[in-house]
Amino acid sequence: MKQTTKMSRLVGEIEKAFRILNAELFDGQLPTPVFTVIPTPRAYAHFVPFPIWDVAGEGKTEINIASGTLDRPLENILASLLHEAVHLYCFSVTKEQDTSNKGLYHNKVFKREAEAHGLTVDRHDKYGWTITAPGDKLLELILAHDELQEIKMCRYDPATISVPTGKATGATTSFNPVRPNAHHRKYTCPQCAASVRATKAVNIMCMDCGMQMIVF
Repeated sequence: MKQTTKMSRLVGEIEKAFRILNAELFDGQLPTPVFTVIPTPRAYAHFVPFPIWDVAGEGKTEINIASGTLDRPLENILASLLHEAVHLYCFSVTKEQDTSNKGLYHNKVFKREAEAHGLTVDRHDKYGWTITAPGDKLLELILAHDELQEIKMCRYDPATISVPTGKATGATTSFNPVRPNAHHRKYTCPQCAASVRATKAVNIMCMDCGMQMIVF
């Protein structure tokens, strides 16, 4: 099994998996969103239910796979992708409201469609029918497609990385990927699209949605 070492290859593998899920489980009805791989605290993945991307003049939604969760087994990664594909299905095909409370609470519409498309669903006391896992239909699909390869690239939390600062002492310091003279950054909530600007890299949450705001 070949190690995935480039982000472009990683996103390509996710796109390929989506195409297979779309063809086999949704009869090819899903429009193709933009796929991203970024850190997403408290979630394996998320779907942005509005055209947040402009691709050649066409508005596209987004499916993100949380970068810190890519060390899981293939069936769990694909279950997360399928979970978000169900949201996309309800948004673009059936046009039914499958969530409330700004996307946090998953209702019985989501449960119905998730179970119909290859997932098992359990109820969370606070967030409804949001706990999903690979069902028999998804597992059979994975076994039937040899071209589906395990995504073997996981992004570490930068706060846990140390780099050498001196040849003689071997001392280390926390890794900081931000350039000291970086320009203003615009942070946007992937759920409600609220935005703020900052002069440096910050970890900032949207308190309404409970989502980490990301750079655009």
